[in-house]
Amino acid sequence: MAVGGVWGKLLHVDLTDGRHWIEEPSDEIYLKLLGGRGLVAYLLLRDLPVGIDPLGPENLLIFAPGILQGSNLPGAGRHGVGAKSPLTGALASAESGGWWGHEFKRTGYDGLIVHGKAEKPVYLWIKDSAVEIRDAAHLWGKDTADVEWAIQGELDDKRIRVSQCGIAGENQVLYANVINDINRAAGRGGLGAVMGSKNLRAVAVRGNMNIPVAERKLVSGVSKWLGDNYKTKAASFVAIGTPGNVNSLAAASALPTHNFQDSFFPQHQSISGQLMQETILLGRDTCQACPISCKQVVEYENETFPDNPYLRSDFLQKLKISKEYGGPEYESIGALGSVCGVDDFIAIAKANEQTARYGMDSISLGMTIGYVMECVERGLLTAEQTGGFLPEYGNAADMLKAVELIAHGEGFGALMGQGSKRLAAWLGGDAADYLVEVKGQELPMHEPRAKHALGVGYAVAPVGADHMMNMHDTGFAQPGEGLERVAEIKRFAPMPFNYLGHEKMELFYHEVNRKHMLDSAVICHFLPYYPSHVAQVLNGVTGHEYTPEQLLEVGERAQTLSRLFNLREGFSADDDRLPRRVMKAFKEGPLAGVEITDEVFLEARNYWYGLMGWTEAGVPTEERLATLGLDDILSGIEVVVA
Repeated sequence: MAVGGVWGKLLHVDLTDGRHWIEEPSDEIYLKLLGGRGLVAYLLLRDLPVGIDPLGPENLLIFAPGILQGSNLPGAGRHGVGAKSPLTGALASAESGGWWGHEFKRTGYDGLIVHGKAEKPVYLWIKDSAVEIRDAAHLWGKDTADVEWAIQGELDDKRIRVSQCGIAGENQVLYANVINDINRAAGRGGLGAVMGSKNLRAVAVRGNMNIPVAERKLVSGVSKWLGDNYKTKAASFVAIGTPGNVNSLAAASALPTHNFQDSFFPQHQSISGQLMQETILLGRDTCQACPISCKQVVEYENETFPDNPYLRSDFLQKLKISKEYGGPEYESIGALGSVCGVDDFIAIAKANEQTARYGMDSISLGMTIGYVMECVERGLLTAEQTGGFLPEYGNAADMLKAVELIAHGEGFGALMGQGSKRLAAWLGGDAADYLVEVKGQELPMHEPRAKHALGVGYAVAPVGADHMMNMHDTGFAQPGEGLERVAEIKRFAPMPFNYLGHEKMELFYHEVNRKHMLDSAVICHFLPYYPSHVAQVLNGVTGHEYTPEQLLEVGERAQTLSRLFNLREGFSADDDRLPRRVMKAFKEGPLAGVEITDEVFLEARNYWYGLMGWTEAGVPTEERLATLGLDDILSGIEVVVA
């Protein structure tokens, strides 16, 4: 029986010799991996030579929609991007919303694998299965909006969707991201630097082909359920979106402040989502087929807000913020705000605009700037070392200058663009003591001392610290949607945020496998779907039977393939650790005295290894590979197994 939801074609393009070809994967690959992260990890294991330079021509840049893209399911307007990360040397795997993934799938392909390096800047143009490599010399060095508009004008079609590396990717910033639709990003791991290293400025797509769906009414039923329920089941996203968390997290000592040093940011109301709503918020945008509209859009130029006590910006008359680049979400507000001690919301919104304009991960960007600020504060950096640039906590002008220097690779910004771990190695001495990273990737804006299983998730995520392929303990600390959703597979009682016993790690096992499944399918995490909804949609799209339990197997396959890739690249259980700073207790505030001890952390991590069918060294067993049905898929591929 054929598989619905796919074309049975992966497009390979070699930029070195200018050729392209089509691969036709087996049905088994589609049904077991779905796409997204599962497909990325499999292709890297299969095709990437061991130990290659992530910025060399041998690296692969993989665009991987899932099996649901093109189906018009709300929440499936996303796609995955992957490669070997130049930031970490491990797997880079990120997802992006918007419209590009849906449009790409309608060109007649299930994925794009880019090989080699073009001799000069180029962009790919893919329309209804036709593939063309076009000159991009006129696009090099331009802002993302200008590039998208130029391509649409050149090809005379405003409905063309564009994914691109940005100026930061051109300049090999190791946390450059891949931007699509001007303001959506596959945001972490340096995928934009990989794209730039290939002299590939953009991939433009336009499709008119309708993806085959086996039983449309099953998909429509879930879409109708969402339409009837999203206003209540996703109420916070409907009302304000991710920035609405700033004030509540600050009150709980869970808003990262001064590079995760301090337990409280007193000026939190000056960087809150509520302030944005009252001042510069223009409206809300959405992704393909999604009714929730959680994407912030801001606009600002020469306004004043005399009646707002929290907006007294030094930059009110100096900065213009363009609506094309969206607006700051929670991660950007925390990383470019409280982490850097900056309470000027106009400056934060401008810095966020620059991340989309230039193509940079706002998390690693803000955390690297915050780390440099701490090094300045501790006297570890001198003006002689930095060319006179010594950014200080709370100085919004310094933060904005750092963003510009990093994106353009100018002066000390070129070193900052390598990330905090390489910067610490360059500094030497005790500079590494103040790092807040895992596997070289800086922590997102969620405090492990307030969510202990999340801390384990940071440690074991294949890409380095990540908050999405993870579990947030606070969602399971009391009865509610989280536990009700998990109960479709296994029932758990509420558990405290700082508990890391076996039952919590069993819940973690279920939840994180679910997240990896969503990133393979590829479905937005913010949609309130239960496992039964996702199973119904997969049944309807593919024409094959999935149960909620089998969904977790999909996620576990993606995790296991990712683990096998990292093991092959030299990573081990020693890399599955947390930064010392976020294990130590705060001395004051609601989390005073709350710590994560080495003993408790290692017990929790190793118990989870066992649930995954891995040894205490973190190596998957041959038996578990067979149980997951990966032994056939991996036949002939050299992997590290116990």
